[in-house]
Amino acid sequence: MQMLWRTICAAWMALAAPAVAALDPATLARLAAEDSDEKVAAIRSLAAGGDARAAAVLRALQDDALAPLPDGRGVAIVTDGRLRDAVSGADLGPAPSGLETIVINNRVRGEIAVALAALQLRSADRRERLAAARALQGGDNEELLPVLEAALATERDEQVQTALRLAAASVALASPEAERRLQAARALSASDDPQVRQMLATMITPAKDGSFPEPDARVRAAAQEALAQINARLRKTEALVALFSGVSLGSILLLAALGLAITYGLMGIINMAHGEFLMLGAYATFVVQSLFRTYFPQAFDWYVLAALPVAFVVTAAVGLALERGVLRWLQGRPLETLLTTWGISLLLMQACRSLFGAQNVEVENPRWLSGGIALAGGYVLPYNRIAIIAFAAIVLAAVWLLIYRTRLGLFVRGVTQNRAMASCTGVPTDRVDMLTFALGSGVAGLGGVALSQIGNVGPDLGQSYIIDSFMVVVLGGVGQLAGTVIAALGLGSIAKLLEPWSGAVLAKIFVLLFIILFIQKRPQGLFALKGRWVEA
Repeated sequence: MQMLWRTICAAWMALAAPAVAALDPATLARLAAEDSDEKVAAIRSLAAGGDARAAAVLRALQDDALAPLPDGRGVAIVTDGRLRDAVSGADLGPAPSGLETIVINNRVRGEIAVALAALQLRSADRRERLAAARALQGGDNEELLPVLEAALATERDEQVQTALRLAAASVALASPEAERRLQAARALSASDDPQVRQMLATMITPAKDGSFPEPDARVRAAAQEALAQINARLRKTEALVALFSGVSLGSILLLAALGLAITYGLMGIINMAHGEFLMLGAYATFVVQSLFRTYFPQAFDWYVLAALPVAFVVTAAVGLALERGVLRWLQGRPLETLLTTWGISLLLMQACRSLFGAQNVEVENPRWLSGGIALAGGYVLPYNRIAIIAFAAIVLAAVWLLIYRTRLGLFVRGVTQNRAMASCTGVPTDRVDMLTFALGSGVAGLGGVALSQIGNVGPDLGQSYIIDSFMVVVLGGVGQLAGTVIAALGLGSIAKLLEPWSGAVLAKIFVLLFIILFIQKRPQGLFALKGRWVEA
């Protein structure tokens, strides 16, 4: 019985709603007016009319494909060099040469977006109706109120109903009736839309002469209470976003520093070219992307997976050549190693400039890494950042298994703790150095693949991460994977928490000061290296 009563009420409200009006040529002619106010009034009238053909007209106006008829009694849509009557759809023949279409500004474009959203409320697709209802929140076109109420009367999806109620409340804020504005302000306390929050803040902000945009004190009080509720709710979302940003940055630092932690702990080499291995991994991703776009366009969305082994092999091979050709001869000479690897980093950067150009190259996200998870208040958790966090965890797990569950890992830990004693027990330290340096370089290449999905790829990519990587390694402890993980995530989270108050530059300075003070008290880092050291 209750369901029948709701159906009867919905049908009655739908019949009581304004009838869908046909397109009026006079209204369409106003779209070609010189005055923006005239254009806006015409657009709002089309949105309130609800005619499905109005969407095609508004899209043509949005795409610079709407032209006034020569007799000034309407407009025509320009399609493939021909004119089509906007009302009847009749073909009016080829478009004359030099035809000028209707020019619009940003204000008119915003009104078109709102009008198209209003017309989309009749869509059969639930997602389209939900997106349209959310787009109408924060609007001030009171003519849309009957359209929203009619859509609300026939809507059965609870989520869309909630969005429609909030949209209707935001429109009702422009009503001349104080009681209606009061009810709207109270209803908007459930909204998380940034435009709604801005509207409520504007209502309670006094002008220079002390007057308020909202003259009624009761409405201002309701708006103040609604704004407080919205801000309290959004603070939780902002905290979640800040935590996610910190973990995301920490994951990137972890990928950049993981290989460096292994090689620095094993060989004691200050490798200033480590950032360039990140760069090589990113450029390897660009090359694989180009090959997929040319030869395998149907599988383009999976080029990232193919780039992972390619980047690892390329950077591991370069690291192997560097260790065999240069670093093996500089054992025990850290200053010379630092200068040599710095020079090699310059050579690698110049080689990339010669091969790919000095400008950044474009690496496109595949579709499954595009977009994100929408949160309250307009915040978004990007899919590519989520994927990088998961990828960093997978790489960390693989490195941990290699170090603590394989024979090579046993040799690496033995050489790291005491090279002389390991050599005396038959460990091939020279070969361990070679393989470990190649492994660390390959891990950096994997980090370059991840970096290519969130930023520009250019010859200077590695320079942005080399200092941060060393800070992570020093803070975490030489050769300690657990310390590297805690340091990377900790520094990333601290930096992101400080940025809203101090800015990115000061946040990095504060992090650096913290590391300096920490190292003064605990030079070995978070985790000290275990083992017995024999003085030579």
